Amino acid sequence: MIPSLKQQLVHPDIVLAPGIYDALGALLAQEAGFSTLYLSGASIAYSKFASPDIGLVSMNEVAATISSIKERINLPLIVDADTGFGNAMNVARTVRLFERYGANAIQLEDQELPKRCGHLDGKRLVSGDEMSGKIKAATDAREDVNTLIIARTDAIAVEGFESALERVYHYYEAGADILFIEAPTSLEQMKTINSRFASKVPLLANMVEGGKTPFMSSEELQKLGYSLVIFPGGLARSFAFMARQYFNVLKREGSTESFQNMMLDFKELNSLLGTEKILEKGKSYQL
Repeated sequence: MIPSLKQQLVHPDIVLAPGIYDALGALLAQEAGFSTLYLSGASIAYSKFASPDIGLVSMNEVAATISSIKERINLPLIVDADTGFGNAMNVARTVRLFERYGANAIQLEDQELPKRCGHLDGKRLVSGDEMSGKIKAATDAREDVNTLIIARTDAIAVEGFESALERVYHYYEAGADILFIEAPTSLEQMKTINSRFASKVPLLANMVEGGKTPFMSSEELQKLGYSLVIFPGGLARSFAFMARQYFNVLKREGSTESFQNMMLDFKELNSLLGTEKILEKGKSYQL
């Protein structure tokens, strides 16, 4: 029996959730032994639309991605719901839809539409009161108490560090199960966040390769007091790096022969996918 995210967060060890954007990535992460996955809105934008994370992904596109992932794996799935795709009523609909498709935790942020990546400049925020209302709408809309609501603030870059601390305290009071203060720029800020909130509520850390936050291991973050860490865009960046090499080799050499030690061959890929078992199951229905 796979522990729920809620059960995992009770454990003293930090929960390490890799970012994914499709069912194949989810299957690979499950094979590697991860216990929770993070569906990154930014990575959906990168991979499906070759777009930056600037609010171009829709609610239904995220829902369809949740569905395809949950068809193949049964690990707890944290879903990036951006701003909830509108006001408090839109948030309620988003939570109901995502939960129905298989989300186990839903992350909401206090940016205005259109939102943008938390490590990009030029963000704008809704009022703290409006965001608190969204958190209340989210907690009212969920049908399962084990579905967790994550409240994220982007206030550090817009209003300053103290404002970020004040905002997330109100989101905590509104019922958020996990707090996520995006893009702290120093170790001191990260220590302060944990000293204020780690004893009250689980805290999420976001590790972005080349981002604004000091890059740390899950072990280091656990020592600070974080309960959950995501590496949301690492898979997309790794794929882009590898794919660029692959295309360069194919174009230069007219063949993939020299690249084959960097890829799964046909048999290995089908082994990963469980093709033989799927085909055998199909045969069982032949009369």
